[in-house]
Amino acid sequence: MPVSIEDFESDDLPRGPSVPEQVVSFLLANDDQAFTRSEIATALGEDANTVGTALSRLKDRELVRHKGAYWAITADRDRVAAAYDLHAAGERLDDEDGGIDADDWNAAAPDERHPSERDDGA
Repeated sequence: MPVSIEDFESDDLPRGPSVPEQVVSFLLANDDQAFTRSEIATALGEDANTVGTALSRLKDRELVRHKGAYWAITADRDRVAAAYDLHAAGERLDDEDGGIDADDWNAAAPDERHPSERDDGA
């Protein structure tokens, strides 16, 4: 759904579940079936190419299964739960402290490499 330029320019853009989150939720809710990429995209109201990218990344993380033209949620529900528990915890922490500022992170980094990464044996 398009947003106005005023909303686009503001920091108050509508936020909803990401496409990968939508895909996982959809496949979990329909765990007794497998779907084509197009069927998933239509059900979610998302672009098929965007859904395809999400499916490929979810497959790399072993959260979905793929056979032929069909996709289904992984049989390993603990893996799905762990992935989304970590995701939710990260979002909660970002909301609480504003997230990690890359400049602050780099400024706090030590000047020397960690001893485990040194080649000099020191």
